[in-house]
Amino acid sequence: MPRYNRISMITRFRLPFIAAIVLLASSFVFAAVGPRGLTIREGIIYVSPDTSSAKLSNIARGREVVVLERTPGWVHVVGTVQSNPELETERNVTGWMVDKGVITPEVPEGDKIIFGEAVDSEYQASERGGRRGAAQDALRLYSGLAEYFPNSPLVAEAMYRAADIRWQLDLADQRTRPSAKLRDPSMRLPIDETYMKRVMKKYPGTKWADLAAYHLIDNKLCGEWEAEAECPVKESEVYVKYADEHPKSPKAPEALYNAAWRQAALITIYKTDNQQKKADDAAARSVSLSKRLISQYSDASDWSNRAETLIYMVQTGIPAWGNAVE
Repeated sequence: MPRYNRISMITRFRLPFIAAIVLLASSFVFAAVGPRGLTIREGIIYVSPDTSSAKLSNIARGREVVVLERTPGWVHVVGTVQSNPELETERNVTGWMVDKGVITPEVPEGDKIIFGEAVDSEYQASERGGRRGAAQDALRLYSGLAEYFPNSPLVAEAMYRAADIRWQLDLADQRTRPSAKLRDPSMRLPIDETYMKRVMKKYPGTKWADLAAYHLIDNKLCGEWEAEAECPVKESEVYVKYADEHPKSPKAPEALYNAAWRQAALITIYKTDNQQKKADDAAARSVSLSKRLISQYSDASDWSNRAETLIYMVQTGIPAWGNAVE
């Protein structure tokens, strides 16, 4: 999955205020009578059904609208728009839009249309020079699909993708702070696990629940190890535990590799501390985990091949961590 531009620091510290504003705005929209839906393209809300009339606001992809009425080529809506980009607050505007790109539950294949636009927005977010705000567009579209098409076979994936985007934005933000370098993960503000845990609770045993559970590991990882064994030991255990509990997860091979690599890194740390016995034990664990990966997930060629490389490095004494130049 792509990584996105970091979320505004202001947003993080004013979430309660923003949530209240959004809730108030949403309540107003929901009180309006008419079919509800989402926009899948940017548009303009006009005073009247005429492009020469006054413009009330622009409306972005994934914004909620309530359809009040239609006239040929036009749709009268109450739409949610952004009122303050810096604070990411919202307001509602009533007016007319060109009748293109408003997807309600009555639209045939509407869930697929919304999902497709969300995927396109994700690609935009991951590309250099991609559309500004595309990650937030995708987040709204995936979330909206789950709300307006609750019986769609795409809902579980949409919920996961929405949670994934939130997580990536928060993770990118977290990494900009001085606390990100602290060795103890409990010393930094954790990423909100609410949406990932919601996916896990609603769709247990699925690929999406497995992927959501893997994200939670981020909150357990250290910042800088500071050449101490404690962090790689604990992190290796966390990754092994994930692989044991989620053996069918697409992330299981990666988890085993991460565990094996940390054991390989411990070799250097223990040798530096003149603890040869512990270094030998770490080498044995690294090779064992790597062989387990290769045996259990031979079809995961990227990770199994990397495991082969790691085994070679450990057995020939090539450092996996620290200064590898001799």
